[in-house]
Amino acid sequence: MKGDYQDLVDEISALLGAPATLENRDFRLIAFGAHDSDDDLAMDPVRTRSILTRQSTAAVRSWFEGFGIARATGPVRIPAAPDAGVFRGRICLPVRFRGIVQGYVWLLDQEPGTPGPDPAALAAAMEVAQRIGVLLAEEAKAGADLSREFQAVLTAGRGWPQDMAVAALRAALGPGGDGLHAAVCVAPWTGDAPASVPGAAAVCVVPRRGGGEPGDAPGAGPAGAGLALAVLLRLRSTDALAPALTAVARLLPRTAEPAAATAANAAGAGPAVSRAGARAPGAAGAAAPAAGPGGSAGGAPTGPSGGRHRVTAGVADPVRGLAELPAAWEQAVAAARAAVAEPRLGPVAQWSQIGPYRLLASLAADPVDDPAARTLLAPAHRELARTAEVFLDCAGQAGRAAAALGIHRQTLYYRLGRVEQLTGLDLDAGEDRLLLHMALKASRLA
Repeated sequence: MKGDYQDLVDEISALLGAPATLENRDFRLIAFGAHDSDDDLAMDPVRTRSILTRQSTAAVRSWFEGFGIARATGPVRIPAAPDAGVFRGRICLPVRFRGIVQGYVWLLDQEPGTPGPDPAALAAAMEVAQRIGVLLAEEAKAGADLSREFQAVLTAGRGWPQDMAVAALRAALGPGGDGLHAAVCVAPWTGDAPASVPGAAAVCVVPRRGGGEPGDAPGAGPAGAGLALAVLLRLRSTDALAPALTAVARLLPRTAEPAAATAANAAGAGPAVSRAGARAPGAAGAAAPAAGPGGSAGGAPTGPSGGRHRVTAGVADPVRGLAELPAAWEQAVAAARAAVAEPRLGPVAQWSQIGPYRLLASLAADPVDDPAARTLLAPAHRELARTAEVFLDCAGQAGRAAAALGIHRQTLYYRLGRVEQLTGLDLDAGEDRLLLHMALKASRLA
């Protein structure tokens, strides 16, 4: 489905000779056309923030809707408003289906005095927008209709309740239920599920499994606290995960620095005009911060830039049919937790690539509290815990561990001696090494 949207956006870009951007009615980016302009005005604050955050604030959304785009049946020109961070005017093509707005196609308008797209080209572009509206409406209806069945599969107890839930979802999906799917977990999540997710067969919100956050004391916070977004993505083949991963990444908030390169490369992401934290004309103060991926209806609490609620996503291995969907969901949850434990894996982690966390996540649904590691995991011994973990990651090779830590080998030996004193473990014994390594890795899991 993502490829269909991209093809249609590219068709509009070709018709109007300008990069186009498609957003759904919640102002979430779906697809964009290539852009190779060096015009600095094209990357105004509104557009830049929209690329980085993928979501506008309620105030910004309200400001653009004030031009009547939600009621319009044809192209709407929105003038530049430098005070609001909009340096270039926009052309908005409402995307409708049976009279209901499904989304918007945005383009940068020409400079004043320069002829813009002719009426015939705009009319042709609106015809393409109508085709997009059909796809968005079908996708939104499917996701909304199946949310209850999908949620039942993920929350049902093992045995016949789960079997019945899977059968109900299979019946609701029809022939599509026998196709290839990937389960996705985005956590933490607040509020309702998004109105639509490109390529999704079903979307719902479920209780989040696992207790606490990295750094919590064992047992701090109830297990299952909070919510997670569950997505069932359609796949075309097991080797073509890129569209699915792209759709998942767009559910996450973005931070400015990691996304700067992305924004530069996707500068043609088109004029996602209503997605940025601009201030309304005449309003005082700086641009408003962008909302989380769920907007006012819900989303991720913060960006994936650290913090105690770093938002991550886990993607399970593809499954054909629905019989293995409950197991696939467990994989997705494990991958999302692993991405919190090891930032190098995320913010979008695939279960097939999380290494030992494939096992640890299933064993440690709650924070680990092994007596041998309890003292070592206290904040006062954080450097010793890191030293022990790096040493064990390096298969007990002192030279490699000292180099990785940037310390002298004698310093390493001294620290390892302190680790043995605190834990009562013998790091020359294989089983003691295994216990400590598992405890250190599992302590990261949220």
